[in-house]
Formats: sequence, structure tokens, C-alpha cells
Amino acid sequence: MGNLYLVRHGQASFGAADYDNLSALGHRQSVRLGEYFAARELRFEAVLTGSLKRHAQTWAGIAQGAGLDLQPLVWPGLNEYDSEAVIAAIHPDPLAPTDTPEMYKYHFRLLRDGLTQWMNGVVSPKGMPSYDDFVDGVTSALDHVRKQHTGNVLIVSSGGPISTAIGHILGTAPEKTIELNMQIRNSAVTEFRFTPKRHLLLTFNSLAHLDGAEYAPWITYS
Repeated sequence: MGNLYLVRHGQASFGAADYDNLSALGHRQSVRLGEYFAARELRFEAVLTGSLKRHAQTWAGIAQGAGLDLQPLVWPGLNEYDSEAVIAAIHPDPLAPTDTPEMYKYHFRLLRDGLTQWMNGVVSPKGMPSYDDFVDGVTSALDHVRKQHTGNVLIVSSGGPISTAIGHILGTAPEKTIELNMQIRNSAVTEFRFTPKRHLLLTFNSLAHLDGAEYAPWITYS
């Protein structure tokens, strides 16, 4: 049996012109996770990441903290859905800036609604694959891990693909997958055990590397 560790990227730049960049805190979260892996003497025989900047930056921070020099396999099927396209599919008018708690909540209400409609085939967000194709991109990475590896493997991705992977192995409905997605915290670790035939969920959304009062301000969701 092998162990697959799925890590959500560190805090990105929510509300900025380019979300796809880690914040300074996001980088610290990533380095801290690497330090935690090193303290546990956890080594990886392979690393897979999506092709987004925040995935590469998160892996760079983990590698820095853990003293790892593995070259990651870039797997575009591990990329996040386009949240702006999802919202635009059901709300074509421009949104006000998400600079108040009310607008922040409104943004995520729209996102939940848009995701539900996309996952059920009701809307087709511009520039995005169908939900079935999105799932195929995620499960192809899981299949690759099962077929090619037997030890510890690390995946660095986003909340959407990670929750989709969990939903796939548990057989959850789309609405439950969305709930999982919204709970995954930045730099959180979800662990699967795998055999050549299947994956098993062991842990979900762990922040063991941020235990302790000094790290409480480091816990973020976006």
C-alpha cells in the first residue's frame, strides 16, 4: 500500500487583480508544511501539481521547508475550476468588489449556486470543461498514482480537485462535494491510502502543521 497526500495551495490573492499568486502568508504556510514533513521524516517518491502559479509556488515553499529537490510532474487535470466563469454563467452582470463581509458571503453564495448548476449539467461556464471532463482530469491523476507508485506521493492542487477526488472515492453527490470544497483550508492535507485497485480516505483537511496558538492567525480559507 502507498500513501497519497493531497495539499491545497497556500493562501492566494483573493480580491486582487491576479488571484493566482500566493500571498506572503501563503508562502509561510507552505514553508511551514514542508518543515512539518521534514520533522516527521516524511519523504516522497513523486510529486504531482496542477499547472497554476499558486500550485508551483506552494510546492516551492514545501520543498524549501522540507529540503526536497524533487521535480514535480505537472498535471493540468489538477487545476482548479474558473470561479469567475462559474459565477458569470449565472450572474452575467459585474459584481461589486468583495471588500465587505456581505459581498464576500454573496460571492460564495453565487459560487455554490453556479457550481451546483455546472455539476448537474445545467450551465456551461465559458472556457471551462464539462463537469464530467473535470472529474476525468482529477481521476486520471489518481489512476496514475495507483499504477505507477507504491510509496508516499504528494499532490499539490486546489480545493475543487481535492474535493472532487474525495467525492469520487466516496461516491458523494455533487452538493456534498461542494460542501467539502468550501471547507478545505489553505495548505491543509488530505490523506488517501492506495493499492493498485483503489484509494481509501484516511484524513481530511488536516492542519497539524499549524497546531499551536502562535499559528492560529495563519489559518485561512482563500
